[in-house]
Amino acid sequence: MVIELGYGKQHTSVTIPDGNMRAVLLPNDVKAELTDREEVARALQNPIGSRRLRDIVREGEKVCIITSDITRPMPSKLVLPLILKELQLAGAESADITIVFALGNHRPHTEEEKRQLVGDAVYETVRCVDSDQQRIVQLGTTSFGTPVDVFEEAANADRIICLGNIEYHYFAGYSGGAKAVMPGVSTAAAIQANHSKMVEDTSAAGRIDGNNVRADIDEAADFIKIDFILNVVLDEKKRIIKAVAGDHIKAHREGCAFLDTLYKVKIRQRADIVLVSAGGYPKDINLYQAQKALDNAKHAVRDGGVVILAASCAEGLGEEVFERWMCSAKSPCEMVEKIQQKHKTHRLARRPLHRQIGWALIP
Repeated sequence: MVIELGYGKQHTSVTIPDGNMRAVLLPNDVKAELTDREEVARALQNPIGSRRLRDIVREGEKVCIITSDITRPMPSKLVLPLILKELQLAGAESADITIVFALGNHRPHTEEEKRQLVGDAVYETVRCVDSDQQRIVQLGTTSFGTPVDVFEEAANADRIICLGNIEYHYFAGYSGGAKAVMPGVSTAAAIQANHSKMVEDTSAAGRIDGNNVRADIDEAADFIKIDFILNVVLDEKKRIIKAVAGDHIKAHREGCAFLDTLYKVKIRQRADIVLVSAGGYPKDINLYQAQKALDNAKHAVRDGGVVILAASCAEGLGEEVFERWMCSAKSPCEMVEKIQQKHKTHRLARRPLHRQIGWALIP
């Protein structure tokens, strides 16, 4: 059997003898009545727990649209024209709108990348900026002890709209929702405080209830009002097959429920070897992003088995602190001990991964 895996902006193929193939895990067969622009338009016309965006924003208000950076597959170029049309109907002027790319701890974009993310027409009519951890407003502290320090373009806006795609997140449960704010436009200290809870057993993919990472994220949104979200679910071809709009909790949770029907798959027996891809660009732009696929793969491999991660990682390891720890640690156990369970690399090294899995990269 020949298996094709997303690899960078192309594909790579692997041939596996039929007798050695246990299963190919694919998304469930979920039929989408509408896709892409039509589905986004439907969601905007039928917001969940909220009025329509055109009925929320008022003429003269400063509007901040927070969207994903280049490491995420969020199709901002497709979604933004529909969002801007709603704002235009509300009386908003282009000069009053700022699009903020939520970098978190990621590198800044080039101007060409910003243009690529939003499209020429939007880039040339609406101000587009990266979030900046040096320009922040301190809004308070969550009950979990996380400082809510937010990029000033968002903190000072009259209205905040958050865009994003929903997928499984290996310790926040799901991406999307208020994640655009925390960690999207937050400081390194805030992100560190929030991510430190990843070591808890309840911080797991597909889990919201009892997940303190997600609870902390949602609580941070109490300090900076999110007026509206538009989140999408993508299929394996990166088409939008579900969009949810409206309240940042209610709409997000509906999107998460849909994601489960699409991507939650039962396996009968764990395999000796699991071959996994992050899905290609942009999810495998670097190891910092691509390693998330290992968290899904670990559920399918037996004790002592092997996971092979196929990832382009054209930009290397991808994050300075992550790279320093990955290159300096002599063993997974040393890594866990040194970082004291406070950094993202803990997920690569902690049990059961370091006990059960040997892993390699296909360069």
